Amino acid sequence: MSESKPKGARPPAKDARKVPMRDFSQSLPMALLRAREAVMRQFRPNLRAHGLTEQQWRILRALAAVDAIEVTELARVAFLLGPSLSRILRDLDARGLIQREVDARDMRRGVLSISTKGLKLIAQVAPNSEAIYASIGRRYGARKLAALHKMLDELEQSMGGDVEPDTTADE
Repeated sequence: MSESKPKGARPPAKDARKVPMRDFSQSLPMALLRAREAVMRQFRPNLRAHGLTEQQWRILRALAAVDAIEVTELARVAFLLGPSLSRILRDLDARGLIQREVDARDMRRGVLSISTKGLKLIAQVAPNSEAIYASIGRRYGARKLAALHKMLDELEQSMGGDVEPDTTADE
């Protein structure tokens, strides 16, 4: 695996500071971020061609998987913070891609579902998205990709599973 260094980074000087921890290139969070970025770079042009951001697509995909979902649960499954989710939902609602209702049991809670227009948009995006998945499978290897999914699931479970978005993270 090639080591990725920040733009403008100079090679380490002979007297570079030594810190009592693993080399930055061996940081698991950074390796996961680099891998995520490499994968998302494949998908972004398709999303942009349909006027979608990554976060909007995540929400639409999550909504397409359920009949309806509470806003707080959607934030959890789509791994988005509440303020970001509110802004994105406003945009999706304005485009007619989602439907909002009030929970009949608790009028303070909002329930969301994907609209017919949202499902049509997913149907337009899906063929290219699946072609990208197939390309990744060919380039990386279908078995290795399946093993990677399994290992990532196992890693998540070993870290406590059911993680929540970090409220200090950038979005």
